[in-house]
Amino acid sequence: MEAALYVVATPLGNLRDITLRALDVLAAVDLVAAEDTRRTQQLLSHYTIHTRLIALHEHNERQTAEDIVGLLADGMSVAYVTDAGTPAISDPGAILVARVSEAALPVIPIPGPSALTAALSAAGLSAPQFLFYGFLPSRPGARRAALSALSSLPHALVFFEAPHRLLQTLEDMTQVLGPSRVVLIAREITKVFESFQRCELAQARAWLMEDANRMRGEFVLIVEGAATAPEEAAAQGQRTLEILLNDLPLKQAVHLTAAITGTKKNVLYRRALELKKDSSRS
Repeated sequence: MEAALYVVATPLGNLRDITLRALDVLAAVDLVAAEDTRRTQQLLSHYTIHTRLIALHEHNERQTAEDIVGLLADGMSVAYVTDAGTPAISDPGAILVARVSEAALPVIPIPGPSALTAALSAAGLSAPQFLFYGFLPSRPGARRAALSALSSLPHALVFFEAPHRLLQTLEDMTQVLGPSRVVLIAREITKVFESFQRCELAQARAWLMEDANRMRGEFVLIVEGAATAPEEAAAQGQRTLEILLNDLPLKQAVHLTAAITGTKKNVLYRRALELKKDSSRS
């Protein structure tokens, strides 16, 4: 193996979701650093992998990152895994990756399971963009302030949430974002009790209260973005198109504007032709 830090995504729940490449890497590296060595040992044992483990979690990441930099500099190969999913996304690993990069040593991602993308794929939201926030603040006032800052964005909003804060977070979302916004409550993704509930925020509490088991496990919440008034959307589309036409060919400017603003391509194409014609006259 190349002397590098391999950032390895591991299953969220179902052990068969691990990639063949991830298994190859975990078996071949000199060392696996893990957020929880006991949990990772279960994964390695399941696939008869005997690579040595060390712990790297939020409480020791800075010091252990320095140790790993030294090992990499000596020519060793190291994989890093968190308890589940892709490291460094609302999980430890970002400090380690930054420190290895600062030392001009290679970082190689081994992509795979991610709660973020799994939930988005099952959300059925048509917004072309999304904003991943991660965990909202635990204090009610700070949480509502954060939601207020996000309330006018047209993007789908993606959050992770702990079960003991779920009800209060959804209540705050209902008050701050409005009761009619659609939310996807994704629970225990890829696990035995996986569930996806799509409803308006006003209905979310009642659905959860129908069964106490619905409030157990790990959650991803996806809330649709703020609705944009037709006049505002048209103005935003034209502004974006005008900027892009200064530097890009017409078709590419239209394609990017449609992706950014959600405006229909045929409308943008007609407007682009008009703008080109006007500019040629002046």
